[in-house]
Amino acid sequence: MASKTSFEVAKRLARDGAEAERMAIAALPGTRPELLYYLAGDGSPAVRGAVAGNAAAPTQADRLLASDADPAVRAALGRKLAPRAAALAIAEDRLGAIAWHALCSLAQDTAIHVRAVIAEELKAMPDAPHDLILRLAADAAMEVAEPVIRLSPMLSEEDLLALIAAPPVPDTLTAVARRPALSEILSDAIASSTNEAAIGALLANPSAAIREQTLDGLIVQAATRIHWQESLVRRPSLPPRAQRALALCVAGHLLEALADRPDLAPDLARRLQDRVEARLLEGAADPPASALFEAAARRGDHAAMARLLAQEASVTLQAVEEAVRLRSARALTSLCWQAGFGMHCAVLAQSVLGQLAPGTALLPGPDEKWPLSTAEMLWQIELLAEPDVRA
Repeated sequence: MASKTSFEVAKRLARDGAEAERMAIAALPGTRPELLYYLAGDGSPAVRGAVAGNAAAPTQADRLLASDADPAVRAALGRKLAPRAAALAIAEDRLGAIAWHALCSLAQDTAIHVRAVIAEELKAMPDAPHDLILRLAADAAMEVAEPVIRLSPMLSEEDLLALIAAPPVPDTLTAVARRPALSEILSDAIASSTNEAAIGALLANPSAAIREQTLDGLIVQAATRIHWQESLVRRPSLPPRAQRALALCVAGHLLEALADRPDLAPDLARRLQDRVEARLLEGAADPPASALFEAAARRGDHAAMARLLAQEASVTLQAVEEAVRLRSARALTSLCWQAGFGMHCAVLAQSVLGQLAPGTALLPGPDEKWPLSTAEMLWQIELLAEPDVRA
């Protein structure tokens, strides 16, 4: 009798009560399913939202609320249904199928916030439905896609490679680049793209595995990309060859940070410290030609670089332009040697002035010796000076 009286009171409140009273009835886990279905059609979004979040609401009410006019109501329903995604995806009964259909429609909702709620609930779920995860990862809105791309264990390497190959939006690549424990294969795919933001995110990802050869190519490209250099200097692990290459092209204000790395070889740390001290002295005197060449490279001023190189190497501007046209790593390195510049300028000449493809630049050996013999560099200079050969 008491139960019947309680139901009558609840029914009266659901029909005639104030909004706060209707909300209380809608949120109670013990409210009868028929009352919850009735309240799913309430004129107040707050009341409908309370029904949407109530685990006791009947599936028919969930189906109704999946197309509610208020996105906050749909988001509340998505927050309730998403944790059940694995079970709903394989449900064979009619009610399970209805709930699964409702969840799938919310994952494609027109409101970004609704889709983002689904993504947040599913991002780390170890048994989330694969198709649903792929749909969310391919979303054009990063609020939806990024949490899933970065954290979902359901995304395979093949899934991520497909996103890199055909990203819905450029930011998709950046999200992949930020994924923890990125494999060398995925790092290679990102490094091969033209997306500077994604490559910057890759270099800033301390757990990304990057092949040494790939890293060498990115370091050469980093000559005019200071934000890349900042990430490279702070990477937890840098192979010795990468350290030497980075030392040749890093911006002056990052020299000290690179020199402070605990894993540097003593001779490289000493040479870097010498450059730090020399840079401080240059501030009080006229900068040498090599410093002007470096500054022009940082600005991307190709004309100034070519002019300085021709002037200091005692060759014509046409000879420098020919080396650039040929994109010859050997010729540009030889010109820098002839000019009295160091290997750090030679790397800048190849990467900035010559715009050589990653992996084709000449780098010094462990002792920073020139990678070519003196005889070969003299021959390169003579070849550039010979008009018949250039023709």
